[in-house]
Amino acid sequence: MSSIDTSFPEEITSVTEEDRESLSKDVIFELLKNRRRREVLQYLLESEETVTLGELAEQIAAWENDIDVAALSSDQRKRVYVALYQTHLPKMDDAGIIEYDQDRGLIDLSDNADLLVMYLDTDAHRTDRWDRWYALVSVVGVVAVTGAYFSVPPVSLVPTVTVAVAVVVAFLALSVTHAVVNRRLERNVDGKLSRIE
Repeated sequence: MSSIDTSFPEEITSVTEEDRESLSKDVIFELLKNRRRREVLQYLLESEETVTLGELAEQIAAWENDIDVAALSSDQRKRVYVALYQTHLPKMDDAGIIEYDQDRGLIDLSDNADLLVMYLDTDAHRTDRWDRWYALVSVVGVVAVTGAYFSVPPVSLVPTVTVAVAVVVAFLALSVTHAVVNRRLERNVDGKLSRIE
């Protein structure tokens, strides 16, 4: 008896061409509940180009077995290849997450992929490190104000009040930049969320 689930939940099989521009949370979570489908997304995001079913299956098999691709056995490759070919990729294609050319074995991310990516913990979401900029401005500000206060050259050439004002202006500029960037990100996320039913 095969352990591969080849049935498509009604949420996915009922996705029409109209619905491909938006997805329900049920479809999103149905797709994300499987580790292999999450790994498909991860690999496609990292490659940023069309990939073949063979290379995708090899990489996922290597991740699952915690070994190098070169060390994979044919059974390990085949097990993942068959599951992707028969089940996971068709489900993701039906939901409009990937573009899957089954005849040629080519896979690419589709427009709706961004709706799933925002639920994943990816490195792309961790690049927003404003804490580092605030820490840098704080350290430079403390050093500059302390240097001006204790008349340490070359900061001693500028009055302490001027240095303090410059630090406050730097914090203000950083805060405004942070607010503008966050506002853009918020609009981007709101746009994606509006496509989720």
